[in-house]
Amino acid sequence: MARLDELRGSGKAKRHNARTIAALTGNPGCNRRAVLDAAGVDKLKLAETIGFPGSFGQSRFALSRGNAFEAMLKADDCELLRSVLGASDALLSYQDLGTDSDDTLSDRHSRTVSLLGSARAALIDHPLLTLDVAGQVVYLEPDLVAYAHQGRLQVVEIKSFAIVDGQAESAKVSAAAIQAATYVLALRQLLERLGMDPLLVDHEVVLVCPENFAMRPVAVRLDVRKQLATLRRQLSRLDGVGEIIDALPPGVTFDLNRPAEELTVALGHVAPRYAPECLSACELSTYCRHEASGTTSALGRPVREALGGIESVDEVLQLAAGTREPTPDQEEAAALLRQALRLRTEALS
Repeated sequence: MARLDELRGSGKAKRHNARTIAALTGNPGCNRRAVLDAAGVDKLKLAETIGFPGSFGQSRFALSRGNAFEAMLKADDCELLRSVLGASDALLSYQDLGTDSDDTLSDRHSRTVSLLGSARAALIDHPLLTLDVAGQVVYLEPDLVAYAHQGRLQVVEIKSFAIVDGQAESAKVSAAAIQAATYVLALRQLLERLGMDPLLVDHEVVLVCPENFAMRPVAVRLDVRKQLATLRRQLSRLDGVGEIIDALPPGVTFDLNRPAEELTVALGHVAPRYAPECLSACELSTYCRHEASGTTSALGRPVREALGGIESVDEVLQLAAGTREPTPDQEEAAALLRQALRLRTEALS
């Protein structure tokens, strides 16, 4: 823990939330992100300090639309949401745990634990869950996360992106699924601590979105077992990030009060794993893209993996042209590159 504090420097640890935890699964092989997240470094401010700020997060329009959609669903004790979920049973009570403004986080979490432990059928609004991430206790606040359905708890995730003709943008659905899986994992761990069966929390989550660009809601079910497995692996990897940290030179720090040149040098000690998809998931991606210029990783994971570890674009071009002798590990990739160049030349001629 002392080493993590040293890496972070004088700033407060940046707390995770469901979105940042979900983003961890997007690039599990990136040591740089693992170290910075374990230490709680504010990556957005770090990127600004070294001169690579990026626009990150939701637009104001998306936020306001999402808030309006959620408020409409929860009006009148969630009457509209009940109808969409098929949960119109009068015995299904509505519990809003976020109405007491004097509550501390620990107070609201205790109320959540008490309510879930009683196993009463209820729609639960503003519950507060916890999850351990690299030694930090992270508080998670789902939209309206759980309701008892046929004896099981289900996570309900409200999103403002549209489902058009039964289809939605795959990247947004994927992000919603991993975020909902974070809540499922936190709920299951809570039930375990209460001595209850964690499988009472369903692996199917309910995604509620506008249908066909109108504000009329529709509910779809997503199976998040795959996302749960990925999330567990990445969280366990963060717990084992100590080996990577121990290999760093003494004195390396990402203290935001240090000069930009020092921070850039410090980043160079932690290996990144940049891919174009990082631009939508990591605050430091603009810098990593600049750093990866001229490498095969900048072209995307499929290209990097197909080339079998050839890191430089210049080296790829030389192998394709036959002006560079391949190493034994590069012979197969070099043969494919020469063939690809030959076919391209024939096609253009």
